[in-house]
Amino acid sequence: MRILNSELETIAVKPSQYPPGNVPEIAFVGRSNVGKSSLLNYLTGRKSLARVSGSPGKTRTINFYRINNGDFRFVDLPGYGYAKVSKDVSKDWGKMMEDFFQARENLRRVIQLVDIRHAPSKQDVQMYEYLRHYNLSGLVCATKGDKVSANEKQKSIALIKKTLNLDSNDKVIVVSSLKKTGADELLDAIGLELVDIES
Repeated sequence: MRILNSELETIAVKPSQYPPGNVPEIAFVGRSNVGKSSLLNYLTGRKSLARVSGSPGKTRTINFYRINNGDFRFVDLPGYGYAKVSKDVSKDWGKMMEDFFQARENLRRVIQLVDIRHAPSKQDVQMYEYLRHYNLSGLVCATKGDKVSANEKQKSIALIKKTLNLDSNDKVIVVSSLKKTGADELLDAIGLELVDIES
C-alpha cells in the first residue's frame, strides 16, 4: 500500500470532538517516547505531520489524520507509562482511551508500538490485553530497529512475542524511522486490514 497524501484532520479529547466515523481508522498506541510521532512521519513521508515532543507524556490528545484524500485515517493515541505524569492525568488517559475504543465502530486495528531494545513493560502487556478484549490486537510494531544487531533483533522479537503472549496469527514488524526500514512491510499489513474491510 502507498500513502499518497496526508493531513491533520482533527485534534480531540472527547467523543463530541471526533470526526465522523465514516471511513476506516487505524490507530497507533505505545509508551511515551517509543517513537510514535517519528513512525507516523516516516509512514506518511512527512517530516512534521506528527509533532515530535521533547517532553515524554506531554501529548494528551487524540490526533486524527486524513490519509489518501480521506480513504481512511490514522489515529495517534496519547502515550502511556511516563513516570512523571500525575495520577490525575493517568486517570484522564484511561477514560480517554475507554471512550475512544467504545465509540469508534469504524476502528479496524490498533498497532501497538514497543521499543525493540527492551522487554515489553507491564503497561505494554496491559495495553495489549486491553486491545485483545476489543478484538483490536494482532499487529505490533517494534520501533528503533536500527539500535540492535540482526542477531539481537531475532531474540528481541521472540521476547516481545512471549511477553505479550502473542498467538500465531499476530505479527511483529520491526521498523526504523531513522534508517527508513520496515515501512513497506507495515503499510502492506495495514493495507490488508483495509482490504479485509472492503471484502
